[in-house]
Amino acid sequence: MKRKIIISVLLITFAFLLIGLLKFKNPDIAGNVIQPAEIPTDWRLILVNENHSIPEEYNPELTQLSNGIYVDSRIYSDLQRMFDDARSEDVYPVVGEGYRTHEQQKQMMQDKIYSFIAEGYSRKESEDLAKSWVAEAGKSEHELGIALDINADTYFCSDAEVYDWLYENAYKYGFILRYPQNKENITGIDYEPWHYRYVGIDNALKIYNQQVTLEEYLGY
Repeated sequence: MKRKIIISVLLITFAFLLIGLLKFKNPDIAGNVIQPAEIPTDWRLILVNENHSIPEEYNPELTQLSNGIYVDSRIYSDLQRMFDDARSEDVYPVVGEGYRTHEQQKQMMQDKIYSFIAEGYSRKESEDLAKSWVAEAGKSEHELGIALDINADTYFCSDAEVYDWLYENAYKYGFILRYPQNKENITGIDYEPWHYRYVGIDNALKIYNQQVTLEEYLGY
């Protein structure tokens, strides 16, 4: 009888210890367990930054815009709709940068390095400076084809007018401001009011309402 009581006490103690470990393995403020973020299978949510490279198998189907810039074909209809609506309000955006190949991104980095060398910096200094301006090949969202640099047709309006309109409206079409102000410690990139990334209308609405970055939205 005494042996059964001891075994029961040990089992109950083990159960409480197990519950405690599960609870405090990765708790949030409320004490709930936070599940590790899953790698998204949704192409709209592929994370690309200094720590996350373009998936090797990624190969977008592209559509060429009237100015020769290429974008992922899957974002074209929402992009066109956004631009049409902006123009109806006398705001005239243009895509200055869209899809870049791996080789184009690599060449951009080399060009930036050489420009700093020409200014008198050492090779090492130039490489370090270039990385603060240009993403390494394989770590630029432009290689996805769903990230765009959007500026103004300055014949009709100013860049500021375009940036203001996009900030207030782009999420309605599935685009987010990728590198917002005061989030540099999270994105690793300075504020870029022209850089927009497609995530889909449902995700863009949540990101806009929560005022978070893509990294925060995905749990990184």
